[in-house]
Amino acid sequence: MASKFINITLKIWRQKNSQAKGSMETYQLDHVSTDSSFLEMLDQLNEQLISERKEPIAFDHDCREGICGMCSLYINGRAHGPDTGITTCQLHMRMFKDGDTIYVEPWRSAAFPVIKDLVVDRSAFDRIQQAGGFVSVNTSGRTIDANSIPVPKTDADKAFEAAACIGCGACVATCKNGSAMLFVGAKVSQYALLPQGKVEAKNRVLNMVRQMDEEGFGNCTNTGACEIECPKGISLENIARMNREFLSAAISSEN
Repeated sequence: MASKFINITLKIWRQKNSQAKGSMETYQLDHVSTDSSFLEMLDQLNEQLISERKEPIAFDHDCREGICGMCSLYINGRAHGPDTGITTCQLHMRMFKDGDTIYVEPWRSAAFPVIKDLVVDRSAFDRIQQAGGFVSVNTSGRTIDANSIPVPKTDADKAFEAAACIGCGACVATCKNGSAMLFVGAKVSQYALLPQGKVEAKNRVLNMVRQMDEEGFGNCTNTGACEIECPKGISLENIARMNREFLSAAISSEN
């Protein structure tokens, strides 16, 4: 099937730096292949801007395979755009029609300050993970085979599902409170479900929740928008598990 081409109008957030006041700017882009990804469309726009001797639009990306989570854009009022279970780099222009106006913004959260244009600082997620620390494994002078510790399949499956979180921040951008509970819940759960993660379990959840609060993320009010917009389908069950882990750890620390 031959490629189809569309002409679109883009309303894109431009902001020089974190201190500057940003605004939406309008661009016309013609002859966009519907086979191209959303990021390839932005590449095409930047080539046009450079040819016009204008400042190209800054946006984040790396793998362009739905793995790294860096391509974090708010498109037409939805995190990662008008599709489900994908990242922005997996969004294709066939989702749009000829003559469409497309609004593109960065994540909106006090904990994710804008660096430039569509790029935000998500290092708060890194600090939360670092607060979780490490996993202790007693090797007794030799490396233990990974299969030597039995793990129930149900627990292993849930741990893998939680570990699928790529930390893109869509949950935060979508939440009306700017909550990071789904992200933190996933990172707590991936260890809490496994015997290897039990040693530091109490300190891990207490430290990660404390760091989350210090970073300025909002509280969870169980709206569920985070689960719907998560490109990896991380379940709200992880928030419930984190709450149980946190309550247990808090009670233990008081005794």
